[in-house]
Amino acid sequence: MIPTIIIAGTHSGCGKTTIASALMSALRKRGLIVQPFKVGPDFIDPSHHTAICKRNSRNLDPYMMGENGVKETFALACEGADIAVIEGVMGMYDGLDGEDTGSTAHVSKILKAPVILVIDTKGSSRSVNAVAKGFASFDTDVNIAGIIFNNLGSNRHSEMIKSSLYLPALGWIPHHKEKSTESRHLGLKMAHETSAMAEFTEILEKNSDIDAIIEISKQTKENSYNDLQLKEDFSCEKEKVRIGIAFDEAFNFYYQDNFERLKKFGAELVFFSPIRNSLPEVDAVYFGGGYPELHMKKLEESNCRDDIKKAADNGMVIYAECGGLTYLCEKLTYENKNSKMCGIIPADAIKMDRFQALGYVSAKCITDKSILPQNISYKGHEFHYTKINCGYDTKFAIKLSRGTGIEDNYDGIYVQNVLAGYTHAYFTDKFAENFVLKAFKNKNNL
Repeated sequence: MIPTIIIAGTHSGCGKTTIASALMSALRKRGLIVQPFKVGPDFIDPSHHTAICKRNSRNLDPYMMGENGVKETFALACEGADIAVIEGVMGMYDGLDGEDTGSTAHVSKILKAPVILVIDTKGSSRSVNAVAKGFASFDTDVNIAGIIFNNLGSNRHSEMIKSSLYLPALGWIPHHKEKSTESRHLGLKMAHETSAMAEFTEILEKNSDIDAIIEISKQTKENSYNDLQLKEDFSCEKEKVRIGIAFDEAFNFYYQDNFERLKKFGAELVFFSPIRNSLPEVDAVYFGGGYPELHMKKLEESNCRDDIKKAADNGMVIYAECGGLTYLCEKLTYENKNSKMCGIIPADAIKMDRFQALGYVSAKCITDKSILPQNISYKGHEFHYTKINCGYDTKFAIKLSRGTGIEDNYDGIYVQNVLAGYTHAYFTDKFAENFVLKAFKNKNNL
């Protein structure tokens, strides 16, 4: 079993993202090959992990993937790595609907991996040890091996905590406001916009015991993967299908597993920038989420916008999520400014002042007229600040039993061979296979 460490937190905002990223950087400086992971459906934190580790960070989400899916993704991603570092989500025990499912603790039990708990010490001293004791005793199946105390005000502050330690202290991190990473409406800034995470490495190295953390990672217990088909060959017998992936500063919210599943069923992925490039020669297009509202003028002025519209009119298979949905609309409004978008979806998108939906999604296709087969089901996540004002003749392909969607729990507007919704889908094998197959049939007029 690969040595593994999970960086958990008592709550959101306690500093676990910065500390996890700095730990990844510190381990790489020691010559280790680090495989990063993020618990939950988040896209932003993994972008920092990937930039630091030079290996794609993978999401571990028991709700979307199932427990076996967590094990499979973990095992496959760790091939060739020396150590795995997993950043938790929210507070360690925060799961779906107030339960254990999907929590950092749940993932630690699935993978039998030790946990280091990050505690924000601001505004307290001896009480943080009561917090540590409470977390350690709440679920004894979770191995909390040590604590990193964050946001310390002074040496005096740390001495007051040391007098009554309950768990081993692995780090004493002083307050460093100037090293914090800025946020905006969907979370922290992306990795390509800030270097604050990597810059925190020296602070972590100076104020924590990296050697002890490495030793703790070796406490990871053997896990059973006997029921997983890790090496099964899904090579496509057909000719390759080229799927364009919109990937730049406007579109960058993707699950790496989705890419792997598309390739597994015979797709060749062609990455391009809708801001800077024309549409490449592809048989289908996949638009993920991101921040098109921050780049809408450039998107409006790019030739790619017309390319996408022509391709859609000619019947190309196009699948879009969240930010991709707004890009395919008639118009996008942000801060009282309007930009023309692709004009494929008969609707306008407006960026609102507060989020319009946040949470997990359970989806099912309710028609045989979209690019997905009727009754196919999948899970995912939604988080957006935009609102879609639909036209009178809008047709929906997806019904949500959990989630908000575009309108009245419906999602997935479809027009010809275009399907666009708010759900960030975690592709099942069936989803990916049908996406590739639809592109293949459309390409060959079958």
